[in-house]
Amino acid sequence: MSVHKGDAAVILEDGSVFRGTSFGAERDAEGEVVFTTSMTGYQEVATDPSFRGQIVCMTYPIIGNYGVTEDDDQSRQPWITGMIVRDYTDWPSNWRSEGTLAEYFQQRDIPAISGVDTRALTRHIRRQGAMRALLVAKIGERAISDLQERAKVAWTPAETNVVADVTIDEPRDVGDGSLHVVLIDCGVKENILESLERRGVRVTVVPYDTPYSDIAALQPDGVLTSPGPGDPERAAPAADTIRAIIDDGVPYLGVCLGHQLLAHAIGATTSKLKYGHHGGNHPVLDIASGRVHITSQNHGYQVDADSVPTGSGWRVSQVNLNDESVEGLAHESLPVFSIQYHPEGAPGPQDTQYVFDQFVALLKGGKRQREGVTV
Repeated sequence: MSVHKGDAAVILEDGSVFRGTSFGAERDAEGEVVFTTSMTGYQEVATDPSFRGQIVCMTYPIIGNYGVTEDDDQSRQPWITGMIVRDYTDWPSNWRSEGTLAEYFQQRDIPAISGVDTRALTRHIRRQGAMRALLVAKIGERAISDLQERAKVAWTPAETNVVADVTIDEPRDVGDGSLHVVLIDCGVKENILESLERRGVRVTVVPYDTPYSDIAALQPDGVLTSPGPGDPERAAPAADTIRAIIDDGVPYLGVCLGHQLLAHAIGATTSKLKYGHHGGNHPVLDIASGRVHITSQNHGYQVDADSVPTGSGWRVSQVNLNDESVEGLAHESLPVFSIQYHPEGAPGPQDTQYVFDQFVALLKGGKRQREGVTV
C-alpha cells in the first residue's frame, strides 16, 4: 500500500476542519476549495489547466479504482493544488492502468487526502461558497488554531494571472489538413486538439498573449480561444486580440474562458459565481433550437447577461438551466460564437462535440468566400 498513514486535514478560511488520511505528496498546499460532480475522470480533472490553483473535492465517493494511464493526461502536468476524496482505492482494476493514483500524485508532488466526508464538505461549499483553504498532509505537533490562521490568508488563483502559468511557451503545430486554425492557449486540453484534428483541421497553438498581428501573419481560416483558469479580467491581452479578430471578420470560437474573453472584447462584463460550475452533468438550453444538452463544465466566473450589447447584434444563445447563467454568445451576422462549457469533455460527456462541427462549417464557409474553392 502506498497510502501515507497520518493525520491530514482540509482547513477552510472560515475555520472549518475536515480530517482524513494523506495519500499524495507529504506537504501542505494552499488554494481555493471547489467541488466537481464528475463521476469518473479524476486524472483528467487533475490535469485540466482550468483547475490551476484549486483544491478539488470529488463528490463521487470511490476514487482510484481504475488507476491511471499517461494517455488520459490532458496537459503537460497536473494543475490542481490538491485533491479531496471520500474513499481512495489503492488496488485498481483496469487493463489500461499503468499505476495507482497515489503513486501518480506522489511522483508529481500533488497532496491528496482521503477519508473526508465529501458530502458534508460539498454542502458546506454550496452554502458558503468557494473559499480559501489549506490542505495539510500531516498535522503533527502543529496547533489547529495556527493552521486556521494560515487558511484565512491562503493564496488563491484569483490573486494572480494564472493563465500565464498554464499557457504554452512557444507555438506548436498539431495535425494536418486543408483547414488551419490558430488556437490561443489559455489552458488548452489535449482532447480539444484531438477533436479538431479528427475533423481535418491543422492547429497552430500560440501563447495567450500573442498579438493579433502575429496571428494574422499565419493566415488562419479561424481562431479558437481555449478554456483556462482564473479571472478573465487578468487575461486582458487575449481580449484585445479577440477584439481585433472580430474587427477583421475572422471566424471565431470561444470556449469557456474564451467565451468570457469574447464578452470582454465586445464590452460585456463578467462576475464570480458563488461556487462555480465543475462537473459533467450541467443542463444547457440552446435557445434557437430548444434542445437541452448535458455538458461538461469547469469555471468559476460567468458572463453577466444584462451587460451583453444586444443593440450591436450580439445575443445570449444558450443558458444554464440550473441557474440561468449565460452559456453562449452569438452574433446575428458575424462568424463568431462562444460557449461556456467544454465540448471536448475529458472527462465526459461527449454530447456537445457538435460545437466543433459548427465551427468547422464556419471555417469552410469563410474559406470558400475568400478563395472561391470547395473544401
